[in-house]
Amino acid sequence: MTATATYSVEAYNTARESENKIHDDAVAQKFGFRGGLVPGVDVYAYMTQPLVGRWGLDWLTHGTASCRFLKPVYDGNEAVVTATPRSNDSDVFDLQVDSAGTLCATGWASLAADHLPRPALTEIAAQPLPADRPDASADTLAAGLVLGTYEVDLTAEVNTAYRADVRDQTPIYAEQRLAHPGFVLRMANWALTQNVVLGPWIHVGSTVQNYALIHEGRRVSGRAKVTDNYEKKGHRFVDLDVIVAADDEVASLIRHTAIYQPRGLGD
Repeated sequence: MTATATYSVEAYNTARESENKIHDDAVAQKFGFRGGLVPGVDVYAYMTQPLVGRWGLDWLTHGTASCRFLKPVYDGNEAVVTATPRSNDSDVFDLQVDSAGTLCATGWASLAADHLPRPALTEIAAQPLPADRPDASADTLAAGLVLGTYEVDLTAEVNTAYRADVRDQTPIYAEQRLAHPGFVLRMANWALTQNVVLGPWIHVGSTVQNYALIHEGRRVSGRAKVTDNYEKKGHRFVDLDVIVAADDEVASLIRHTAIYQPRGLGD
């Protein structure tokens, strides 16, 4: 990319009816937000559009991206993604998302294939999901804990519905029957939510390293390990390493951060 690229999309709250009530207008307002938050994984999906537009399969196969969510994006508002090449490296550029006059997210992306070394699938052992999910806590999300493995079949219906939700009409996904990178990142959310019961919670940011394409018809799994659990400014945070695999092939490694207990929850 030799010039700044922009991409605009009408944001859509895909999680209004989800278990996470931070996406519900009434609950989100209790935490000081204007309304329900558009999920961070979907804001990331918006951020990837210029990457795929510029680098195509190269980025989906071995590119990397990092995102940090600063302020909410709200349903129905325009989200404007700006991708600016770094002056000293044409294969790295900085990302930001603005909505309603507010800087909502920042990040960067690169084609570098060695940002996060490719793990072996066995580095995070497959574990069964809990029959009864415990409440999220410092004990149930303790550092070093390997979580249960969440799996889903990437059917054509699932894949098409996700692209429609994030309003991405980039032809490559339909033409090659590929999983959208936003769907891949959503696997990290599921790795968390399918293992513990959470109240309202907030996805803070992620770093994603791609290693392989994921095609329709494959069984996609998310193996997760808790790397840290800590308090900061009254919030309880959890950091996860998540290996996303297609069948037995490692497709992505995700470093994922969430506030699993926001300040004031239960007050």
